[in-house]
Amino acid sequence: MSSPTPSPTFSLRLPQAPVDTAATTDPLWQQQLGLLLESTGEGIFGVDLDGHCMFINRAAAQMLGYEAAEVWGRNMHELTHHSHADGRHYPDTDCPIFNAFRQGLPCRIDTEVFWRRDRSSFAVEYSSHPIMDGSVVRGAVITFVDITERKRAADALRAAKAELEQRVDERTAELSRALQQLQELSVYSEGVRENERTRIAREVHDELGSLLVALKMDVNWLDKRLGEQESRDAEAAQAMRERMRAKCQNMSRSIETAVDNVGRIITDLRPSILDHQGLWAALEWQAHEFVQTAELTLNWQMQVAQAPELPEPAAMAVFRIFQEMLSNVGRHAQAQQLDVAIHADANGLALSVRDDGVGAPTAAFEAPTAYGVMGMRERARPFGGQIHIHSTPGQGSHFQLHMPMPKDSS
Repeated sequence: MSSPTPSPTFSLRLPQAPVDTAATTDPLWQQQLGLLLESTGEGIFGVDLDGHCMFINRAAAQMLGYEAAEVWGRNMHELTHHSHADGRHYPDTDCPIFNAFRQGLPCRIDTEVFWRRDRSSFAVEYSSHPIMDGSVVRGAVITFVDITERKRAADALRAAKAELEQRVDERTAELSRALQQLQELSVYSEGVRENERTRIAREVHDELGSLLVALKMDVNWLDKRLGEQESRDAEAAQAMRERMRAKCQNMSRSIETAVDNVGRIITDLRPSILDHQGLWAALEWQAHEFVQTAELTLNWQMQVAQAPELPEPAAMAVFRIFQEMLSNVGRHAQAQQLDVAIHADANGLALSVRDDGVGAPTAAFEAPTAYGVMGMRERARPFGGQIHIHSTPGQGSHFQLHMPMPKDSS
């Protein structure tokens, strides 16, 4: 005689559905259903319309801290779903499990807790589906899993993400402060350089320039005196006097050249026209000086009648950027014509330099060794200016400066 089949640790009390009666009442069928319920690690239980437990598998009972027989017939909401995670009362009228059979709607929840026998709670993900007898709801089947570790991992991940975001924000703030300090240092350094250029220009003008002019006057006087004595001196000294006069004339020409060079150096260090006549006149003078030296045709356009004068630091930055644009044309463009357009009003300044030269790939102006371009951008950045460069091989280059007008420039 074979040994009896052990009874499963669940109870099933389902209303008879309009299907094969023999199948639903066959003990073997119930045993197979019991084995299926016991083979899963998920908690599974069923409730009737009053919320009383009709069946529960071993996994569900163990997670709740009960034996299966202790749960049968008890109200599952009062037993394990009576309170929120913070201890507040959870009325069954709000319970999604009960609504599954009250409204015939399935649900899936992962934000609540179930309560154990020892009054401790655990995070749970559960789903509730109504048990239908034709069109009539008879109860609900609930499956659930303990997601405590998943919640803990998610919380740890969120904390790590928040910490990482905080560190990124802090690092970004540090980099922003460092960039601001670098920009301030750049402005300060540029101011120091301009002050030094101004000082050198004044010293060259006041000391060397005046000295050379005085020397030229003395040499001219000496040359004149020698000429006056020419008829009175003996014939034997005539050759020596001629040599002295020639020497004096050479000295005068050398001094004139030195004076011209000093003037050029002074202009390079600090164009006096910028101080005396302002930025717009300085830009026009620089453009005409450049095309005359480079032997280019100039198409000049400037509309600045409604524009206020820029403060000295901004004006100097614009002038140096314009000089660098022209210098780039002179060094690389091999151009025949230069188009310069300047428009300024109370809102901002737009400066354009276009040549018809050989051009270059755009990448050439973004190279790490394009120091002239980097210098222009660094000069423009403290004043909110931007440099745009468009160039195509064989079609020339186009440099543009756009800068907002400083608020205190009026």
